[in-house]
Amino acid sequence: MSSRVRLEDRECPLSTTVQHVGEWWTLLILHDAFDGYTRFDQFQQSLGISTSMLTARLKTLVADGLLERRPYRTHPVRHEYVLTERGHSLRPVIVALAAWGNRHLAPQDRSMVLVDAETGREAEPVVVDARTGKSLDDSDAYVFTAGPAAGEAMRERYAELERQRRSRAAT
Repeated sequence: MSSRVRLEDRECPLSTTVQHVGEWWTLLILHDAFDGYTRFDQFQQSLGISTSMLTARLKTLVADGLLERRPYRTHPVRHEYVLTERGHSLRPVIVALAAWGNRHLAPQDRSMVLVDAETGREAEPVVVDARTGKSLDDSDAYVFTAGPAAGEAMRERYAELERQRRSRAAT
């Protein structure tokens, strides 16, 4: 997928993240892994994915450090695919994507919902600032800016966006 990343975006964390998880099957495999699937045949049966595509996606997920390939049987050798810590850290992202999708469906049209395992009550996932608890969906209240490792192009981009914000605020 690296050919899809624009040269000027190579330092952008969104662009580099999409390289790892932006492919259709990758998100679905990760979702199944969060549900506890670990074996090739489980993923294949759940997703209806071709053997060659599943093999390629699993290899990429292992190479990217999101899954770990472990033998679970020796005769014949069989492997399972277990989420790494890095892979587990993507769960809130998958939950947020599913919640976004459900927000745009009528309740009776939702095929999957997130619930509290103890109470069975449906959860309402939101992404919030850990310090304030405020929702991050307000594009005026929370904006991106150049970080310490930003190159000149990234710094110019966010300096220009800040000028535009201030100009809009002044009018």
